[in-house]
Amino acid sequence: MDTPRRKLLKVLLLGDHCEDVYHYGVCERISPEAPVPVLKKLETVVKDGMSSNVKNNMQNLGLKVIHYHNNEKIRKHRLVDSRYNQHLIRYDEGEDSLLSEFNLNNITNLKKIDAVVVSDYNKGFLRTNTLVEICEKFKDTPIFVDTKKDNLSMLSNCVIKINEKEFANIKKMGSDCEYVVTLGEGGALYNNEVFETQKTEVFDVCGAGDVFLASLVYGFLTEGDMKKAIDIANKCASYSVSKMGTYVLTKEDLKDIL
Repeated sequence: MDTPRRKLLKVLLLGDHCEDVYHYGVCERISPEAPVPVLKKLETVVKDGMSSNVKNNMQNLGLKVIHYHNNEKIRKHRLVDSRYNQHLIRYDEGEDSLLSEFNLNNITNLKKIDAVVVSDYNKGFLRTNTLVEICEKFKDTPIFVDTKKDNLSMLSNCVIKINEKEFANIKKMGSDCEYVVTLGEGGALYNNEVFETQKTEVFDVCGAGDVFLASLVYGFLTEGDMKKAIDIANKCASYSVSKMGTYVLTKEDLKDIL
């Protein structure tokens, strides 16, 4: 007897894209020109960042992802002493002006989807009017939003994933939205209930929010329950901060986590 095939869940992802560039090396001396360490570079590793990190994690979780993002190049360079995994400095390029605004009319031949995910780093790709259009166009589809904007009044009927500091700084709330507030090592807050997470030795928090968002969407679509989804997202994000750099969950990781 054949085993029933699991439904392929499809997600529309909209958001800013960047490259996370890690320059690894060793520091063995102080510069004679200034009291700063000199990094002897050994290798450079380039990883997908921002919404592309969300995409990669959702794909590894087994979701089909249709992804729209900016074409302009944004790069975040990190200089790291590889012996101690110590970040020395970060410098960014490609953010001298706002990104070109996304037009929803660019979405073509889109068949039925199971969820819409917005990963908005507030770089200009998704403007206020576009977010309004997204909420209206996909009002009958679950919408998950992670945004750096502090005025959320344009959002309606969404699940908004947001960290504790950003939540405290919101100037205007969305309409009929649910909030999943990440609390770092404290877990997550949802409907006045705290969902604790496993204590983990933290190496790097870069990209942990992306992992949480991706696994939250995966958990909700597969389990059909927000509380179960938060539990999955807590476990995945907690695992990711134990790794160095922008991290993408693997299938092997998932066997251990879930």
